[in-house]
Amino acid sequence: MSLKITGKLPSGKHKLQLQQSPNYKKGAFQNLSPTPMKPEGVSYWKMMREFFKKHPDTAPPTKLPFVKTDLHTLTADRPLIVWFGHSSYLLKAGGKTFLVDPVFSGNAAPLSFMVKAFPGSNEYKAEDMPVIDYLVLTHDHYDHLDFKTIRRLRTKCKEVICSLGVGAHLKYWGIENSRITELDWWQSTSLHNGMQLTAAPARHFSGRGIKRAQSLWSSFIVKGPDFSIYLGGDSGYDTHFKEIGQRFGPFDLAILECGQYNTMWPLIHMMPEETAQAAVDLRAKALLPVHWAKFRLSMHAWNEPVKRVMAKAEELGMPVATPVIGEPLIINGSYAKRRWWDL
Repeated sequence: MSLKITGKLPSGKHKLQLQQSPNYKKGAFQNLSPTPMKPEGVSYWKMMREFFKKHPDTAPPTKLPFVKTDLHTLTADRPLIVWFGHSSYLLKAGGKTFLVDPVFSGNAAPLSFMVKAFPGSNEYKAEDMPVIDYLVLTHDHYDHLDFKTIRRLRTKCKEVICSLGVGAHLKYWGIENSRITELDWWQSTSLHNGMQLTAAPARHFSGRGIKRAQSLWSSFIVKGPDFSIYLGGDSGYDTHFKEIGQRFGPFDLAILECGQYNTMWPLIHMMPEETAQAAVDLRAKALLPVHWAKFRLSMHAWNEPVKRVMAKAEELGMPVATPVIGEPLIINGSYAKRRWWDL
């Protein structure tokens, strides 16, 4: 294992700058609401014991279906998304190409034999990516920030926009500071063609080693003259979704996590039913559920998240987009209801 894979914590002037954030208190970044990692009465020993009592279907029974799209020739008059499984996806909007939280190395952990991708979910590599105008990184967990992928994408990414502190990893991995823009919650940066990217709160945590919360975790809002998209990152359910919806909604599409949940960590990941409600709170016209179908990071059946979120979304009247991995999805287009996960 390369020692560089764990990244580097902010230090020196960079750390002093981060400490000026209103979200930095008591030596670490904080959530808006108190967010213990686990409920009272649940020990880490119990969590470890329960983790080995996984559902028998935590992994798919066969190779997942996927579409291999030529991303270099992909064009569309309206904003378009290609989901790569879990929380990695490419967005084409306003004549520019965004890539969010790419993890293409085949695993989501510091050691290559840990947390391996399901067969069929890792068919896209860094080499398949076109030139990226904006690489967007929500936080520094291994299933969202991948050392090998970042190293291979360095020459393809024009600009990187990330949460406060994440730039320390990127600079350590060879990306020039001049290409990195860090944002605190509610800060915005102007993009080309009249677009704007804004960082917004999420309810989660960060860290690639023992020390947590030394960089921030965020959701992001991409707005153009004729579109608005919410990039959710990882988040437990809270009132911030309603506030974001009031301040920036409505959204043409909300991309929200719906997997890797458990009652033993109820505040840092949403239950699927909360995901559907969050889309309503955001005033989204449709929901794209992500953070599933690639890695086994919890104990539920691999396809349980999408089944549960779709059932709740139907109850709430929220349209849901469920593209196959690699399938181009036109935003504001027709969202076909194909149950491709019923293998």
